[in-house]
Amino acid sequence: MAETLFWTPLLVVLLAGLGDTEAQQTTLHPLVGRVFVHTLDHETFLSLPEHVAVPPAVHITYHAHLQGHPDLPRWLRYTQRSPHHPGFLYGSATPEDRGRQVIEVTAYNRDSFDTTPQRLVLEIGDPEGPLLPYQAEFLVRSHDVEEVLPSTPASRFLSALGGLWEPGELQLLNITSALDRGGRVPLPIEGRKEGVYIKVGSASPFSTCLKMVASPDSHARCAQGQPPLLSCYDTLAPHFRVDWCNVTLVDKSVPEPADEVPTQGDGILEHDPFFCPPTEAPDRDFLVDALVTLLVPLLVALLLTLLLAYVMCCRREGRLKRDLATSDIQMVHHCTIHGNTEELRQMAASREVPRPLSTLPMFNVRTGERLPPRVDSAQVPLILDQH
Repeated sequence: MAETLFWTPLLVVLLAGLGDTEAQQTTLHPLVGRVFVHTLDHETFLSLPEHVAVPPAVHITYHAHLQGHPDLPRWLRYTQRSPHHPGFLYGSATPEDRGRQVIEVTAYNRDSFDTTPQRLVLEIGDPEGPLLPYQAEFLVRSHDVEEVLPSTPASRFLSALGGLWEPGELQLLNITSALDRGGRVPLPIEGRKEGVYIKVGSASPFSTCLKMVASPDSHARCAQGQPPLLSCYDTLAPHFRVDWCNVTLVDKSVPEPADEVPTQGDGILEHDPFFCPPTEAPDRDFLVDALVTLLVPLLVALLLTLLLAYVMCCRREGRLKRDLATSDIQMVHHCTIHGNTEELRQMAASREVPRPLSTLPMFNVRTGERLPPRVDSAQVPLILDQH
């Protein structure tokens, strides 16, 4: 009861804090080719007293979009595990994204339906320091993307990876959820995670251990279901379970050869002895072809019509041939039946007999006497014995 009384005034303060519609503005400085992570904490959108934590009963979700557009820019992503957890804006800007971008974030209180806007001004610029030509991407299957985005797990991953790389400074280049790369949603079983791709860059070359993991022999072993070739100790275990069959190494220290620029010619093909197109086309009369195309089918149809007419009309045998082929006894029998039938029809038409009683409208089945016409037929019993 005392705990309920403690949280009630605090929730009132939270609802009042989310009701403020004045947009807060924050300026951030993402770098091209470096991972950018911004945490959307509940405390940022709530006017809380100092040293007061957000109660777990508050349900807040966020919606972020580029100013003047319905969605985020292509390099930026948003994720939030549940309304109880904070949200994250993360991604890696490309050289085409240099400049100023404004992200509008709206916080929704699912209990009071209040909203609080916030404006993030992103000043995207180039990174300082040496280039990072050696880049490696790892698939970590033991974590979800929001578990790696905070600074503490990311720093721990870089520290553990330093034991597998040549001495040098390692920097995070990009973090991507495995679901965004075609992965499947795991079953709701304890210990199953979505997985996350972590891309790391360094100015130091790859170690022999990493080269061996990404070698064709190692990929061949993975294709056969065998463990890859790992000649060094896995310093990432047990905190990070890396799928060593999905390690990608990119070496940008050697510049790629520039593509040859095609030269624009005058549009005239050079002389080719194997291709000699005709220069002149002679006139051709298509009357004969048209007549053959039309007359031949018509003649064939006419011949078929005459043949069918001859078979149906000129080849009839007739009644005389039928009577000659029929025996005399059969003809007499047929004529007798036909004559008797005609005689019976004439006799039936000329006879004068009374109509059968069953055809009369109402009669007594026992005496044959007709009932009076005024008797209600509905009251006459069907069986006279019951009267």
